[in-house]
Amino acid sequence: MSRHLYLYAGIAAVVLGVIGIALPIMPTVPFLILAAWCFGKSNPALEQRLLDHPRFGKHIRDWRASGAIAPAGKYGATVAFAASITLAFLFTAWPWPLLPLAIAAITLSWIWTRPNP
Repeated sequence: MSRHLYLYAGIAAVVLGVIGIALPIMPTVPFLILAAWCFGKSNPALEQRLLDHPRFGKHIRDWRASGAIAPAGKYGATVAFAASITLAFLFTAWPWPLLPLAIAAITLSWIWTRPNP
């Protein structure tokens, strides 16, 4: 039974990753890393397809090997958080802009401590 749950979770993560390709506010690679992990527990053939993917496979392998995040990903996350914080300050009432600011501070501090591939 759990193999099926991992398979469905992997498929859902791939779908979210594909949506993330079109929507700049959603990350793609973290969902594909999650999908590869789920497929590793349910369907090794699908896991291997993700690992062999010409665009995203390297990022998944780097993460598995050393928890590495490419500098371009770190900069992209920083820009996305900056845009989110800016929009929050422009369009929400006080004190709500502090929420994305706090989330960004915590998340970006973690992202920037990850090694480079």
